[in-house]
Amino acid sequence: MPRTVSDGGEDLAGDDMSSWTGSRRRTDNTHGSYKVGFPPKKGAFAEFSDGVKETFFSDDPLRPFKDQPKSKKLWLGLQHVFPMLDWGRHYTLSKFKGDLIAGLTIASLCIPQDIGYAKLAGLLPAYGLYSSFVPPLIYALMGSSRDIAIGPVAVVSLLLGTLLQEEIDPVKNPYEYTSLAFTATFFAGLTQFALGFFRLGFIIEFLSHAAIVGFMAGAAITIALQQLKGFLGIAVFTKKSDIISVMKSVWGNVHHGWNWQTILIAASFLAFLLAAKYIVR
Repeated sequence: MPRTVSDGGEDLAGDDMSSWTGSRRRTDNTHGSYKVGFPPKKGAFAEFSDGVKETFFSDDPLRPFKDQPKSKKLWLGLQHVFPMLDWGRHYTLSKFKGDLIAGLTIASLCIPQDIGYAKLAGLLPAYGLYSSFVPPLIYALMGSSRDIAIGPVAVVSLLLGTLLQEEIDPVKNPYEYTSLAFTATFFAGLTQFALGFFRLGFIIEFLSHAAIVGFMAGAAITIALQQLKGFLGIAVFTKKSDIISVMKSVWGNVHHGWNWQTILIAASFLAFLLAAKYIVR
C-alpha cells in the first residue's frame, strides 16, 4: 500500500493554530476580568466611630442580644454579669473533686502568703486572711477566667504600705491608718472597674517589654531589701524603700541591732527553700 510521507508542516500549522487560540482566549479573559470597585467614601464622623468600635468593641459583645425576646435578653445579661449561670449547668461531681483538691492546695499557700502581704502593707494579719478568700469567692461568681490569680500581690502591698506610712504612723494612729488604707483600696477598685467597663485593656499595649521587665526587677529588689529587717532581726528600721536609706539602716544597726538567732533561722529556711527548688528539678 502506498505510504504518505509528511514533512511536519501540518503539525506545525496545528501547533500555531492552538497557540493562537490559547492566546486569544487569555486576551478575552483579561478584557473580561472582574474589576474591584473602590469602597464608598466615609465622612470623618463615620471613620471615627468605626475606629472607636474596632478599638473598644472588636468582639461585638452585643451581638448575642440581637433579634432576641426580652426574656432571653434578660437571661443573657445575667449570664454576662454572673458567668456561673452558664457553666454551672454543666458542673459535675468529678469537677468538684478536682476543684476541692486545688482549693486546699492553694489555700495552704495563699493564707500565710496573704498574711505576709498584710504585714508589708502595715495592716493587721486578719486583713490578710480576709483578702485570701473573699476576692476569690466573689470572682468565682462573677469571673470567667480559670487561670487568673485573684488577691493582693507583694508589689502593691509594699507600695501601699510605703505611701500610707509617709502620711500616718500605723503605730501611733492605727485606726486612721486602717481607714486610709480602706479608702485607697476602694478608689483603686473603682479605677479597675472603670477600666474594665470601658474596655481600656488595650492601654497595656503601649507599655514596652523593657519597661515591664524593669518594673518587675525593681519591685523584686525593693521587696528583698525590705525583708532585711526580719532577716537580720532589726527592731528599728527605716520606713523608706530606696536602697540608700535601707543600707544605712542596716549598717547603722550592725553592732547592736542584729540578732544572730534570727539570722541563723532565716538563713536555714532560705537554704532549705533553695535546695528544695533544685531537688524538684
